[in-house]
Amino acid sequence: MKYPVYNQKGKQEGEITLPKEIFDIKFNADLVHQIAVSMSANKRQIIAHAKTRAEVRGGGKKPWRQKGTGRARHGSIRSPLWKGGGVTFGPRNDKIYEKDIPKKMRRKALLMMLADKAKSNQLLILDKIELEKGKTKEMALIVSNLPCKNQSCLIALPNYDKKIFLAGRNIKKTDIEDARNLNVLDLLNHKYLLIVKDSIKTIEKTFHT
Repeated sequence: MKYPVYNQKGKQEGEITLPKEIFDIKFNADLVHQIAVSMSANKRQIIAHAKTRAEVRGGGKKPWRQKGTGRARHGSIRSPLWKGGGVTFGPRNDKIYEKDIPKKMRRKALLMMLADKAKSNQLLILDKIELEKGKTKEMALIVSNLPCKNQSCLIALPNYDKKIFLAGRNIKKTDIEDARNLNVLDLLNHKYLLIVKDSIKTIEKTFHT
C-alpha cells in the first residue's frame, strides 16, 4: 500500500510502502469492541466503598426492649433502616472489574485499528520531527500544518524523545506516545494518528514479530 509522507511544513515529500501484514487487515468491530471494553475495565480505579452493617460504628446494644414500648422492634442501630447504619447493596472496593484478554487478540485488534486509520486517511506520516529549541510553539506549528489541526491527534514516536514530549504535552487535543506503547483505546480516543516514518519499523518489530 502506497501512502504519502509529509514534512514538518505540511507538504508531501514522497510516498512510502506500508507493510500489508499490518496496514491491510480486515476490520472486526466485535473484536475491537471487546478489547476496548476490557482495557477500560482494567484501567478503572475502584474508589467508591460503602460500609455494611458489620463495618459501621456503634450498635452493640439493643436500642430498646423488644416489647411493651409501642415502637417497632429493633436489634441494632447498625441496621440499614437507621441513619448512620450500614448500606445495603452499596458499591464495594473489593469488586473485581478486570478482564483478561489473550495477548494475540490484543495485538490483532491493534493492527486492525492501524489498518482502519490508514484506509480512512486518518493516518499521517512525517519524515521526521526536529525541534530547534524544544518549545511548545514549534510543535504546535507542525501540528497546525497538517490535516489533523483542530482535531484530536495521537503522535507516535519511534523512541522516547524528552524534548518532543515536553514540547507537545500541553497542546490541546494532542497526546504523544512511544510507538511500542500504542493500544486500541488510545487509537479510538483520537481521530488522527500521526507517526514518524521510523515508527513503522518499531510497530512492526513490537506487534507483528
